[in-house]
Amino acid sequence: MATIDDTLKSVTTVTFDCYGTLIDWQAGVESSLLHIFGGGIMHRMYEVFDLYVEAEKEVEGADFCSYRDTLSAVVNVLAKRLGVPVAPERAALMATMLPDWKPFVDTIAALQRLKTRYKLGVLSNIDNDLFAGTAKRLEVPFDFVVTAQDVGSYKPAHGHFTRLFEAHAPREKVLHVAQSLFHDGVPAGQLDLAYVWINRYNEPNETAVTSLAEYPDLASLADAAGV
Repeated sequence: MATIDDTLKSVTTVTFDCYGTLIDWQAGVESSLLHIFGGGIMHRMYEVFDLYVEAEKEVEGADFCSYRDTLSAVVNVLAKRLGVPVAPERAALMATMLPDWKPFVDTIAALQRLKTRYKLGVLSNIDNDLFAGTAKRLEVPFDFVVTAQDVGSYKPAHGHFTRLFEAHAPREKVLHVAQSLFHDGVPAGQLDLAYVWINRYNEPNETAVTSLAEYPDLASLADAAGV
């Protein structure tokens, strides 16, 4: 079985999930929800965030729609569960605010380092126009991006990965790097794709997902790659 050291030497392409791996998704979600619902939910933020995560899984698992519409639908589901009415224009603010979500402090420098050796790609549950806003914050040009809009499905469905293998790189030359075990670790395992878990939130792995390595941040991956 290949080790992470072997894999980092043999692959030519590293792909990333974006939100939660490169962008501080939790901070972005929480700040956006506070803006939409107001400070009255501040004392419930842990509960609210967990409800948001579950609502997003439910909405993404239904019939496909744009991520912009998905975000609005998630806010509406959350509003019902919190018993806090929200106007349609307020729900739409989630997508409006998304391009302002910030990268983790190590992201840009780590991407710049990895770019010196590997082709870099992004596989993200996002719309193209929303990612374009995020890309400006990441600064590093990616060799390719595969979005949910491109493939008409959300991870953990296999559409992003199928497009990756068909259009950008053979499976054996790719290392996929992501924070979400659900969205990325599960399909990586199903497709026999080398996977590294970036465990930014120091979460326990209570799933059957295995990874070649676990790092607390992207800088640690760049260190392991020797770049």
